[in-house]
Amino acid sequence: MVNELYPYIVEFEEEAESPGLETHRKRKRSGNNDSIERGAAQEADSHTGLEPGSDPGQCSVPSKKEKDASTKKQSLGHWSQGLKISMQDPKMQVYKDEQVVVIKDKYPKARHHWLVLPWASISSLKAVTREHLELLKHMHTVGEKMITDFAGSSKLRFRLGYHAIPSMSHVHLHVISQDFDSPCLKNKKHWNSFNTEYFIESQAVIEMVQTAGRVSVRDGMPELLKLPLRCHECQQLLPSIPQLKEHLRRHWPK
Repeated sequence: MVNELYPYIVEFEEEAESPGLETHRKRKRSGNNDSIERGAAQEADSHTGLEPGSDPGQCSVPSKKEKDASTKKQSLGHWSQGLKISMQDPKMQVYKDEQVVVIKDKYPKARHHWLVLPWASISSLKAVTREHLELLKHMHTVGEKMITDFAGSSKLRFRLGYHAIPSMSHVHLHVISQDFDSPCLKNKKHWNSFNTEYFIESQAVIEMVQTAGRVSVRDGMPELLKLPLRCHECQQLLPSIPQLKEHLRRHWPK
């Protein structure tokens, strides 16, 4: 399955009526050679851009024409590098300072869903060392600031954490409200990536680095994405995503 969320832009320049000259391609932006975490979560977290919950159509399947165009553009780079492009785009940025930038998740899995990314190049949690400890703490603090600044009057509960096996290259902290009220929450992988041990709390990551100097991810994490759907509030099992979403309404703050 080809991920189409971060197409690369390609311009074609043709020399009119000039035989023997080839069409030239320009790459506007390209990913670098940082290591890429693939894992089983390629559907679990797709990222960057629109207002959470603003438009059900934002999660719709693109048309065949859009797919074909997007596929051509993607030939110049791997989709998993998309965060590195989005974090540099001023239109995507919600907050930034000297150490981090915050962007909106393009396909949010709840009413509020932000990503906190360091400017420093850190491919994944596996690349985190003790020297990143203060940065991790700062990322957590900025995540809390987002909640206060943009959802301070809300009664919604939030969690801050990381996916054990992210599909996107470049470490990123999820800041997500626990209503899970979004048309972009579509399948079991989406749900379980945020509601099992696959989602590692930010404070737990900080403590691991503080104690051991690295982040340990246990074996078998991909299997967690296949677990039955279970309400994160009352632990009731639900047979399908539509039924889970209907059930979740009873837990929303009044």
